[in-house]
Amino acid sequence: MAPKYKLTYFPIMGLAEPIRFLLSYGKIEFEDERCDKDKWQSLKESMPFGQVPVLEIDGKKICQSIAICRYLGKQVGLSGANDWENLQIDMAVDTVSDIRMKIVSPAYETDEALKEKKKSAVINESLPFLLPRLDKLVKENGGFLANGKLSWADLYFVALLDLLKFMIGFDITKDYSNLSALKNTVLEIPAIKEWIAKRPKTER
Repeated sequence: MAPKYKLTYFPIMGLAEPIRFLLSYGKIEFEDERCDKDKWQSLKESMPFGQVPVLEIDGKKICQSIAICRYLGKQVGLSGANDWENLQIDMAVDTVSDIRMKIVSPAYETDEALKEKKKSAVINESLPFLLPRLDKLVKENGGFLANGKLSWADLYFVALLDLLKFMIGFDITKDYSNLSALKNTVLEIPAIKEWIAKRPKTER
């Protein structure tokens, strides 16, 4: 009997969307539990570290989105062929995660003037430094983030783009042809197209 999967997160795409992409890519059926604030308060204590996303596999709860994606990547055939290839994937994913943190960070600033200053620094300094390098990485890997072939890193990156667009106000791939092409490659995967067509519509 196939394992039973249940994903718990908030009613947005956010950090759970890469997990949903990977489950969908692997044609793995899963319960997509989306908690509002009230329901979350009743569930929080039952989560391993009081945070989500949490993936339950036959009732066993797993947290940390990148760890979950790494596991699912292996399950659906999108991990590396050896330790070196897996290192390249991890390097790319951690870089994407760094970019996400820089983009999201200003949102937690309560001082509006300081928030705008931090956001401006991200737009004018951090992204112009990081995105050309990420774009170059994709070019060097034949249109992918690692090893010259599709991996879970690519799904992880593309699944986060809606969240990043919501937070920064624009599509971060728009000025980078290789990143834009990678986005299109992932979004054209039949299983991903099918998921996007049926998922709940949210801004982020």
